[in-house]
Amino acid sequence: MKKYKKIVDLVPLDQRRFKVLYIFSLVIILCLFGRLVKLQVFNASELQKKARLIQSSKTSSLKKRRSIVDRNNRLIAYDKPLYKLWAHPKYFNFPGDSLKEVRSIEEVTKKLSPILDIKDQILLEKFNSNMSGIMLLDKISEEKAENIRNLQISGLDLFKYSQRYYPQGELYSNLIGFVNDDNKGSAGLELHLDNQIKVFNKSNFIKRGGDGTPLPDNSSPGDFISDYKSLGLTIDSKLQKASFNALSKQVSNWKAKKGFAIVMDVNNGAILSLVSVPSYDPNKFWQYDSALFKGWYSQDLFEPGSTFKPINLALALEENVIEKDGLVEDIGKINVGGWTLSNWDKKGNGYIDYPKVLQVSSNVGMVKIMQNLDPVIYWDWLKDLGINENLETDLYESTPGQLKRKDLFVNQSIEPAVASFGKGFSISPLKLVQLHAALANGGFEVTPHVTADFKERVNKNTKKQFFSHEVSKTVLEWMESVVEKGSGSGVKIEGYRIAGKTGTSQKASKGSYSSKKVCSFVATLPVNDPKYVVLVVVDEPSKSYAYGSTVAVPVAKEIIESLIVIEKIPPLMKDNGMIVKKP
Repeated sequence: MKKYKKIVDLVPLDQRRFKVLYIFSLVIILCLFGRLVKLQVFNASELQKKARLIQSSKTSSLKKRRSIVDRNNRLIAYDKPLYKLWAHPKYFNFPGDSLKEVRSIEEVTKKLSPILDIKDQILLEKFNSNMSGIMLLDKISEEKAENIRNLQISGLDLFKYSQRYYPQGELYSNLIGFVNDDNKGSAGLELHLDNQIKVFNKSNFIKRGGDGTPLPDNSSPGDFISDYKSLGLTIDSKLQKASFNALSKQVSNWKAKKGFAIVMDVNNGAILSLVSVPSYDPNKFWQYDSALFKGWYSQDLFEPGSTFKPINLALALEENVIEKDGLVEDIGKINVGGWTLSNWDKKGNGYIDYPKVLQVSSNVGMVKIMQNLDPVIYWDWLKDLGINENLETDLYESTPGQLKRKDLFVNQSIEPAVASFGKGFSISPLKLVQLHAALANGGFEVTPHVTADFKERVNKNTKKQFFSHEVSKTVLEWMESVVEKGSGSGVKIEGYRIAGKTGTSQKASKGSYSSKKVCSFVATLPVNDPKYVVLVVVDEPSKSYAYGSTVAVPVAKEIIESLIVIEKIPPLMKDNGMIVKKP
């Protein structure tokens, strides 16, 4: 059957409906245009900020510090990455849960306890009524932090930070110092060289696409690479430990107030070990008296006493007021400007040569020797040696020594007299080391230092020469006789030529000398090829018969024995291979 198409008559659109649609469309267009104007004009800056937050992220490095290592790259201080665990119970959710499901605190605690090695009940007690921002635990290791991340529990956040750690404890504390809870250097090298130890990483913005993929920008390749540099020291940890043990034992045996020992290369000023006792654990610095944090070996002053006599003899030789083979009469006491000065044992030694002056530590002999030197020239020499100046070093900021005014020194005969045996002026132990290094290396000034960078800088400077090579050689041989025949005999080691000088000085207090002593000993070795100077200072030993020879010398010997092994210093050998016996 044939089908016919239905013909529909066209009916004109209702004008009223048309107007309604037209007006409605126009209103929508106007609203969209108004919205566009608002977004593009009035809200533009705010939207740009929001867009930047979404499209880019700021990277800020941790407050990190460079590691500190000894000359053999043994760790002395380093940053240990740790984590803080924050909890937000209202967001607790396990992998596979629906977005609306919230897990209980007990359920989360049950999963955390085995990882953190904490009982459920103890962990539950850390939660409070807050539903967000609860700090559960601090000092979480990287391994535990990774295990917590693997749980993929929503509502747990790990915050990474760095904590300074000192693996060798008290062995380096008086040198290295420590950082406070804000990771800021607060003592020792950590404070003094803070700008060299801190890692300065600039913050960067990473641009991202809509899916979070990082987009190319103008960042340089090194902007996001960690700083792997370290601060290298000239210290040898093995020698440091040997020195610390020897000094600690003696300070304890003599019930002394404190002690200091140093080993330094006489040719370039590199310090191989530097220890002081008492010490402290920098990992627990808050448990100790802040007085221990001071580097007294460069900041405190003392009268060097007899350890300065070799320096004075060098001055006398330089000014030609004595001859190498001369003699001086020592009757045990001498009157100077109305003051009676005497030897330590009140005894005379008759006519003695200059090596003997050092061997018996004759005060009277030294006074008579230095009376040959014009006080003006003597004072100028002491000033030229830098007695009253700051010592340039990369250690603690040093305290300048104290030297009497020139007019007093020149016009009061007692001043140069007492200075002849190391009294009436004061210097730091570190300054005394520097002067004896000059005696050992042919007369040249060196700068004590513990960092390699500092050494490179100071070595570019022209070396100042204090003494001639001949004078230095002569005085060093005289000092060797102190070890062979005098008060330094306790440091003798077969096959090695060692020079030394003991010192025992009373401490000045309120214009007079007290019964408290400072016992010291300085040694240089080997005399045939001087390379090392060793200084030991023990402050206020409280037992009887406390002298440089009884208190400081035994420490020096232990240190030197370790030094010989560590530095592989060979003994003197005869042609037949036997060890040389010293005369």
